[in-house]
Amino acid sequence: MRGQEWGGHNELSGVVHGPSVQAAVVHGDVHIRTGETAEQQLPWQLPPAVRLTDRTAEVERLEHHRALAAQRDHPALATVSGLGGVGKTALALAWLHRLRPDFPGGQLYADLCAQAPTGPVDPAHVLGSFLRGLGVPPQQVPDGVADRAALYRSLTVDRRIVVLLDDAATAAQVRPLLPGGSNVTLVTSRRRMSGLALEGGYQVHLEPLAPEAAVELLAATLSDDRVATQPDDARALVGLCAGLPLAVRVAGARLAARPQRRITTMVRALTAERGRLDALAIDGDHGVRAALDLSYQGLPGEAARLYRLLGVHPGMEFGGGVAGAVLGAGGGHAGGGAGVAGGFAARGDSGACEGSGSDEDPGPAELLDVLHDANLLIDIGEDRYRFHDLVRLHAMGKAAEDESAAERAAVFRRIADHYLATATRAERAIDPRHPLRERSYGPGPVITEDFGDGTRAALDWLERELPNLMAVIRRAAATRERDISWQLADALGPFFLRRKHYDAWHTSHAEGLAAARELGDGPAECRMLTSGGQGELGRGDTARALEMFEEAARLFAAAGDELGYARTSNYRGLAHQRAGQLDEAAELFEWAAVELPRCGDLRAGGLARLNAADAEFARGRLPRAAEGAAEARTTLLAADDSYNAARAATLLGRICLGDGRPDEAERWLSGALAVLREVAAHYETARALDALGEVAELRGQRELAQGHYREALDLYVGVNRPGPADVVRERLRRLDEGGAADSGAHG
Repeated sequence: MRGQEWGGHNELSGVVHGPSVQAAVVHGDVHIRTGETAEQQLPWQLPPAVRLTDRTAEVERLEHHRALAAQRDHPALATVSGLGGVGKTALALAWLHRLRPDFPGGQLYADLCAQAPTGPVDPAHVLGSFLRGLGVPPQQVPDGVADRAALYRSLTVDRRIVVLLDDAATAAQVRPLLPGGSNVTLVTSRRRMSGLALEGGYQVHLEPLAPEAAVELLAATLSDDRVATQPDDARALVGLCAGLPLAVRVAGARLAARPQRRITTMVRALTAERGRLDALAIDGDHGVRAALDLSYQGLPGEAARLYRLLGVHPGMEFGGGVAGAVLGAGGGHAGGGAGVAGGFAARGDSGACEGSGSDEDPGPAELLDVLHDANLLIDIGEDRYRFHDLVRLHAMGKAAEDESAAERAAVFRRIADHYLATATRAERAIDPRHPLRERSYGPGPVITEDFGDGTRAALDWLERELPNLMAVIRRAAATRERDISWQLADALGPFFLRRKHYDAWHTSHAEGLAAARELGDGPAECRMLTSGGQGELGRGDTARALEMFEEAARLFAAAGDELGYARTSNYRGLAHQRAGQLDEAAELFEWAAVELPRCGDLRAGGLARLNAADAEFARGRLPRAAEGAAEARTTLLAADDSYNAARAATLLGRICLGDGRPDEAERWLSGALAVLREVAAHYETARALDALGEVAELRGQRELAQGHYREALDLYVGVNRPGPADVVRERLRRLDEGGAADSGAHG
């Protein structure tokens, strides 16, 4: 039986499927059904399709390649290459969305970020995301690219799925991400992916739009008669845009906002801008860059400021609250009242940060609309936005040109504070018992996003924002804003305990630990060691976990923190127990069970007592185990911890069973089972059922025993507990053979 960690956290060490309903510490695997259909649980990750102009030939070529591959029962792999802004992703989405009826197994999507300032995405990270999207519980995602890729191929070999790998850097980055089976994978890249030829990659190189098609796109963007009445100017304009759809849309959006302006005015301006770029010998897509420069110059002052300041944001997408943060909307500092408007709240003396404002003072929501209408932002739904990669680089460049280094640093701090304040609010919602250290923020204002109420809303916000939170931690480490690194990692602790993102857990706490050490902040270092050690224990690195717990214990001892030291004793006991060192574990649990109540934490003492009883049971010392389990149950019930009290009751039932008292065992186990079913703690439920099956066997109730064992087996398999599952399979085999023998004798 797993040990239980100290009671300062509301912890869960299993898999959560669906919303979490938890009163206390859960060390088991929790599945809560919410009526979702299988269709809803499949991954449908492709972004929405956008308007596609004159790409019929390319779509037909891709479809012909897919049809040939299907005839041969081969996977279909294709690459679409071309200049930035030429419409590679638009083509990919338009084609792949059409395939959904023929590929009901789902759609996987990853932005491989070849153009990101921080460099391309690691394939291991993408594989982890894909595996979770395919239903693999986070704690069952293997370490390392090779093992993840093998599991990914196994899970997709019999599915009918499509995969879009957007903005790839190299063929080597792509290869581990190719699914198994006869599925469809499309890769987009600035460069031709000839390295995928051995994998059967079919290459489509996307050229800029022909003049007629580009004019058609311009007309659709303007939605008036200017293209029809000024055809020569329209052709000149799209020529200056080099036929790149992104440039045509950006230039068209600026004209659309000025219905009285003639196209020739834009032609003159764009001609001058192209000449400036050529004179500066700037590499890249001058048509897009010139259009972006003109669009930026035409923005209202506050919209232009928001555009360039959003270039400081370290992540790939963002919510509306980030706009308020970068602008410093609200004027207050964390710690004051909270107001909610326009999807976010400004915390401070000034009250609510308006999501919209007057014509003279537009709010962040209005300014985001201005950028979206100018085709500078992509609206991806639910108050979420992202830049096209070229636009993002342009915004970063404008921030570097038009803002001082000090202002850019202040903007990043406001962004980081926005995420830290909201993550801290989520931390409180997930686990009110989690000991919360006061946060330190910059000069403010600190904008806190409104993600809704309750544990599920908090978990979902953190899940959605995790890439941004990790990007902030990495940026903070690079800019040496160390307090951000450890505080944000600390706020993520309760989330990691539930959602088991072990890679992010490991990385964030490694950065946080380095930050705390550099700051010389001993309490912060201890928090990083204990929380990070739990992550290492979960990912199977017991030696590293024990090393971290022991280091925390030394720091607590040196600081004279008796409660902290006692809690680490319980952690160290768990690590020894996981390593099979029962004597060492029992000694640590026993010591913690005495010291924690003395230090004022009665519930943690009850959990330590339960761990100690479990260790005694494993060593065959039944009387001492029974005494300890009963004491733990009484303490936990007094602390209103019914879940862990039920775990203690399960242990009492198993002790009675081992002592030859099946009737008493059944009473304990049945009572525990009712509580465990109620909270859908599948691992602990399986253990109770397993023991009840043994009770039924002792009484000769073969069919009842089989029923208990079969249900326990399903639960063990569902939560990936192969050892107990094998034991139950053997018991079922023995019962089945016994039943067949009895039938033969009677025949």
